[in-house]
Amino acid sequence: MVLSKNPVYNLKAVLKETGLKADVLRAWERRYGLPAPERTQGGHRLYSDFDVALLKWLLARQSEGLSISRAAEMWKEHRLQGHDPLAEVLPVVKPVAPLFPATGVEALRAQWLAACLDYNEAAAEQTLNQAFSLYPVETVCAELLARGLTEIGGLWYENRASVQQEHFASNLALRRLDALLSATPAPSRSQTVMVGCPSDEWHSFSSLLLTLFLRRRGLNVIYLGANVPTNRFEETLVSIQPQLTILSAQHLNSAATLAQAASLLHAHGAQVAYGGRIFNLQPELTRHIPAHYLGQTLEAGLEKIESLLASPADSPQVVLPSTEYVQTLKVFQHKRPLVENTLNEQLQPFGVNPEYFSTANQFLGNNLVAALQLGSLRFIDSELDWLENLIRVQRLPQQVISAYLGTYARAVETHLGENGRVIVQWLQSHAG
Repeated sequence: MVLSKNPVYNLKAVLKETGLKADVLRAWERRYGLPAPERTQGGHRLYSDFDVALLKWLLARQSEGLSISRAAEMWKEHRLQGHDPLAEVLPVVKPVAPLFPATGVEALRAQWLAACLDYNEAAAEQTLNQAFSLYPVETVCAELLARGLTEIGGLWYENRASVQQEHFASNLALRRLDALLSATPAPSRSQTVMVGCPSDEWHSFSSLLLTLFLRRRGLNVIYLGANVPTNRFEETLVSIQPQLTILSAQHLNSAATLAQAASLLHAHGAQVAYGGRIFNLQPELTRHIPAHYLGQTLEAGLEKIESLLASPADSPQVVLPSTEYVQTLKVFQHKRPLVENTLNEQLQPFGVNPEYFSTANQFLGNNLVAALQLGSLRFIDSELDWLENLIRVQRLPQQVISAYLGTYARAVETHLGENGRVIVQWLQSHAG
């Protein structure tokens, strides 16, 4: 059977069919060129039957234990050899029945999203009240609030929603979680769990949602909030002696601070687990974190937590940064102000507001530091969406990002010399 390559499916339809998350799919497209959807005049993706089958093939390879990078290489090898991977008989990826069924919640989620995008607080709250009257707390929180915020994030990425609309929805969701937490009964189990976000991580919704679900399971959960310095985790660990500490990171920068916090807590004999968006985008990152990965879904995370509480386990072995990375990090941190000063001077002729480049410098510099600490500059790839979106929102020419990365590479080469070789190579490979 020949699969049609006619682009007919929008992003939402493909996500529903494959079970992938939007940010994961976009990362695959950018990093591996798989799939390669068409674009409408408005810039929206359109996928074909062939694209959907390709994604299911990649998922099947993942279920067999391959990394996504190896699965993509295997696909390309088959195609280069003239073989059709889809002609083979492949195992079907069967969806796991969700712990929190979403039947009937989709309409309410759409209604809540519309109210948030319209800044209609009364309508949004009324929709939530209706949802909670019809469905369990876990269902509404996971399938309406959490997925709703993910969808708004996707709209922001596509420049169809503003930062203000995203913040409005997030604040409403956090306020509702706070109210639900206040209403949870006293702990009925003896174990204590400490939950928080490491330094530089300000997105607390996932941690707060996990805290709610664990408290509703009877656990004593100490929630420390967002942007918690490592020494604060250490102090609280000594004070309350939890059976498990859970950390959450959504971005590469906070993944690096998470790794540092996990290492220190592990040295104190603590059992540490973690999760978050960045680890879904970059599964290879989990090999660099000295703690237990909770998995890509909330359901998997809850099961892993229960398992660790029932049977504590040693932290997995981690991959340490190379000597070259350690030396590069040291020199880059020392010379970074010089690199950024050179950038600001050389980018003035572009006629772009210096504030944009200042923001970009901070973002890229922080991510370079984080990637060097974690041991691979490839980890930055999934974060480049941010730079691309900055250009799209400001209606800057697309070639600006290539020029910016190329200028950054030359500035690093000037000030770091041979010590900046790995950074220069990465920047040049993305400058095009």
